[in-house]
Amino acid sequence: MEEIFKKVGTTQTLSQKIERNIEQAILEKKLPVGSKLPSERELCEMFAVSRTALREALRRLSARGLIEIKKGSGMYVKRIKMQDAIKSLNLYYDLKFDNNLINQIIDVRMAFEPQIASMAAMNRTEEDLDLLEQNLLEFAQCDPDNTQLESDIDNKFHLSIARATANPIVIVTMEPVHHLLPRMRNFIYANIDGEKEITLGYHKEIVNAIIEQNAERAFEKMQSHLSRNIEVFNKFLKQGLIIR
Repeated sequence: MEEIFKKVGTTQTLSQKIERNIEQAILEKKLPVGSKLPSERELCEMFAVSRTALREALRRLSARGLIEIKKGSGMYVKRIKMQDAIKSLNLYYDLKFDNNLINQIIDVRMAFEPQIASMAAMNRTEEDLDLLEQNLLEFAQCDPDNTQLESDIDNKFHLSIARATANPIVIVTMEPVHHLLPRMRNFIYANIDGEKEITLGYHKEIVNAIIEQNAERAFEKMQSHLSRNIEVFNKFLKQGLIIR
């Protein structure tokens, strides 16, 4: 019977319980963004805990970006910015980067980016169009020997399309993916003659569709562009090359 039944309890430490309580209050908007938390002394009394346990919980909440501790002023609920989420995903993908992740990225791009181009065609602003047209010019004029800069400009093109959707979920999802792409594209541009010109041709067709707000054509042109990318990447991945 001892093997069937185990002790009832929790593996959380006291400081973790405090952390979860404060976090839950923030998630439930009982502590809205910008609001000031009670003082350490008041929190210790509320939770009936020592200052040591409380401070450990507050330290972790601060490290996670949920609260901000201002010396001489107090503790406040911090506004979580989009870039905070993107940075966390950037770090995760950087640490996981290998050929397996490249294959997964290719799958995600093929699934999402044609639809993203379609959304951009419907939602783009004049400012978005200016950025895309400027990007085409920069890409065309870029020194062909500077493959790193070519890759960065290429990356900005796809980021600009994601932002043109005006959908924050699209941006948070795709920016970390595109964060990894320059090192992959740099490898391709350095090893395949004429790839820049082919890419530029696809980009022009996609931008034209977005300018005309032709969502269906934007979808199709992005799909064709990515199909070409997949063909090129697979050529190198099948050779067992790891793009770092």
